[in-house]
Amino acid sequence: MIDRYEIYCLADPQFYDTLDSQRAKYPDFSISATDVPSGWQHRATDTWLHYGPEGRTLPLQGWKIHISSRLEDADRTLAAVWDYCVGRRLSFKFLRGPRVVTMLNSKYADRGSSGKLVTIYPRDEDELELVLKDLAETLHGVQGPYILSDLRYGDGPLYVRYGGFAERHCLTAERERVLAIEDADGTLVPDRRGPSFSPPAWVTLPAFLAPHLAARNAVTVADLPYEIDEVLHFSNGGGVYKARDTRDGRQVVLKEARPHAGLDAAGRDAVSRLLHEAAILRRLDGLDVVPAVHDYFTVGEHHFLVQEFIGGTTLSQESVHRHPLTRATITPEDAAEYAEWALGMLAGVDRAVAALHGRGVVFGDLHPFNVLVDGDRIVLIDFEVASLAEDRARPTLAHPGFCPPSDRLGVEADNYALACLRIGLFAPMSTVLIPLHRDKVTHLADLVCDTFPVPRAQMDVAVRTILGEDAPGEAGAGGDRAGPRAMRDLPLPGRAPWTSVRDAACRAILATATPERDDRLFPGDPAQFQPGGGLTMASGAAGVLYALAVTGAGRFPEHEDWLRTRAMAPPPGTGLGFYDGLHGVAYAFEALGRRQDALDLAGMCLREKWDQLGQSLYAGLSGIGLNLLHLGAATGEDELRRTGLAVAGIVADRLGDVDSVPEVSGGTGPHAGLMRGSSGAALLFLRAYEATGDTGLLDHAAVALRQDLRRCTRREDGQLQVQQGWRTNPYLDEGSAGIGLALGQYLAHREDEDFRRAMDDIAPVADLDYYVQSGLFAGRAGMIAALSMGLAPGGRAATEVAAGQIRRLAWHAMPYAGGLAFPGNQLLRLSMDLATGTAGVLLALGTALHDRPVALPFISPPGTPAGPVDPTSDERR
Repeated sequence: MIDRYEIYCLADPQFYDTLDSQRAKYPDFSISATDVPSGWQHRATDTWLHYGPEGRTLPLQGWKIHISSRLEDADRTLAAVWDYCVGRRLSFKFLRGPRVVTMLNSKYADRGSSGKLVTIYPRDEDELELVLKDLAETLHGVQGPYILSDLRYGDGPLYVRYGGFAERHCLTAERERVLAIEDADGTLVPDRRGPSFSPPAWVTLPAFLAPHLAARNAVTVADLPYEIDEVLHFSNGGGVYKARDTRDGRQVVLKEARPHAGLDAAGRDAVSRLLHEAAILRRLDGLDVVPAVHDYFTVGEHHFLVQEFIGGTTLSQESVHRHPLTRATITPEDAAEYAEWALGMLAGVDRAVAALHGRGVVFGDLHPFNVLVDGDRIVLIDFEVASLAEDRARPTLAHPGFCPPSDRLGVEADNYALACLRIGLFAPMSTVLIPLHRDKVTHLADLVCDTFPVPRAQMDVAVRTILGEDAPGEAGAGGDRAGPRAMRDLPLPGRAPWTSVRDAACRAILATATPERDDRLFPGDPAQFQPGGGLTMASGAAGVLYALAVTGAGRFPEHEDWLRTRAMAPPPGTGLGFYDGLHGVAYAFEALGRRQDALDLAGMCLREKWDQLGQSLYAGLSGIGLNLLHLGAATGEDELRRTGLAVAGIVADRLGDVDSVPEVSGGTGPHAGLMRGSSGAALLFLRAYEATGDTGLLDHAAVALRQDLRRCTRREDGQLQVQQGWRTNPYLDEGSAGIGLALGQYLAHREDEDFRRAMDDIAPVADLDYYVQSGLFAGRAGMIAALSMGLAPGGRAATEVAAGQIRRLAWHAMPYAGGLAFPGNQLLRLSMDLATGTAGVLLALGTALHDRPVALPFISPPGTPAGPVDPTSDERR
């Protein structure tokens, strides 16, 4: 789980949200209550509090100072920094409070930015040196995590890095818009910040920092009796390395821990947990189900535990490789074979956990990534949060899908995780849904038994363990008790009538509305907490209201007014793109019958520096050009049409040729797919061709599509999917389903044998039985929409395949406020937005089931002429 989701899970148990409404529970540092000095500016974000003196001019970029501090020293550090910076009129910022510090320095936080409590912005190198010298004395004795992206000054908490002071952007080679700095020629280039100190090549290190760089480079592992062969894993707490003992040649695992880094819920750092793990493993010495301990040593401040190397793969990797639901076809024999293997694995894990309990140890972190399968041997790894059974402790760092309720302590915590594993090995990732509505586990068990020949008694035991002996129903909206009946009575897609499903989704969406808030109207993905994100098509109100309208669920003028008020005066930094910004809001206004609002907003967007954006449909020029062509056709405003064609020309000039993107090689390189790859540009060229008849635009579309196809790889089952590093992506946004839709739009105008074959090879991605998520952009709903809009798996009618996918939405369906809801990305919270949540599922269902044409924006369904959809009627159909 990436840290940006983790921090947005703190405020609310059902929806991603900020901590703004939870300041009493998670307060800011006390220094934040200090009055802002006269003549100073102050700005607050979710994570930072910014302070700067008025009238002080800073360079656009330069050497910045970061201060690291453990929580025990934070108040002292902040008081000293406040006095020093205010007294010398230095701009600075600091993290808001202890909970934010813990999250941004947790085990799985970003390694490149973790550890920073304070940032100070010196005006030049002389001021940089003076501030460092002064604060080194003032903050003597303060301890904190090492900031990996920076150069440490001395042995205290001060670090430096060269980077941007002002927020500027540029396009990467992958055509993405990122934060930028100027190079030696004055050209904007990416401001890269990785987990190592690496200043730009054209920047000269100030002379006074040279000894500190030498000291940093002097710490090596060259003299150790271990030679590192491979990095197995990195986290913010340290690394895990495959190594060889040079004394006897045997393979070992080195597990590294960084002091004060990788905090858990109890505030323990990685070193504390590694020392604890070593003690637990020594207590378990001799058991075949745990790795043996060989050594323990330190290098600099880093600690290393040397363990036995276990071959094989994790239970998670092995189950994904074997799981029949991830294949294009599944037979009863496949299901039976997998069930036999999975039940054998579960029996082995049971025995392993029982062996630990026999030594008085509770594992505390059982999940498929912490189980290694080496032939017939089952080995449990990662004992950082293990505890003694007699202590009856609760785990402090657990996988969210296997983390027990607060009343399950000691051995009961392991039993709960074992029960989740019994469900999760057959329904991967579905266990993450259980905390959202615990009675969902009964439904999941039913689905597992319907799909696999597993003993019902085993599933029943797992259900009882998860629910507890006297489990009450889960709290629903307005304090209702939403127990098992809420799940049983839920109108499920493919089982209940379309209108019942639609109205249930509408009830859930409307029940979450918060018109009293300015940042968002409906809860969705954390992307909505970026500037203006709560307004947008992807994560904001525009997408939700659009989906409700086009599917016949109705118009809601008070919510439309909320959107208009905020869109016409958007917060600074609001995007201009189609899915991430104001162009998508303008599209929604036109679809909602608010034509003048659409024109006004489009005009406002055109007065901004839109030509500096990237190429994508999601956030860049392709989406803007498509929207301008659409609005021009819908409103008769020829100036919008001409500007849309001009945008297409800019995208064509930047496109390059087919070789401008690399072939698949380890998954590196530019994004592919409809939303972020070249297929979005292809769609723009196709709509521009329809507006002009210029066949050169079809040639550009063909080049763009071939660029995306170069990013695809053919799996063993014959499917064509986008290669993304260690995984392949079949989905609508960055996967091959979106490319397939664009191919279909192209083939409606010009035949191409290669494209026809590629589309046929892509189509089966929409016919899988299992998808991790349910959403439109990266889940099952996107496959339903793709099938309804032209992706046709061979051998069966698209409508038949779509009907099966609609029924399988039951895996993720959840009750909320008497309605139907779906989880967002990561499955940790419910979402109502278009890209990840309930509105997107509703739109996808509408493409298949509604009696009026419903489609993703700019996609023409088979047999439907391209053009705007008019969903302005309030009539429910």
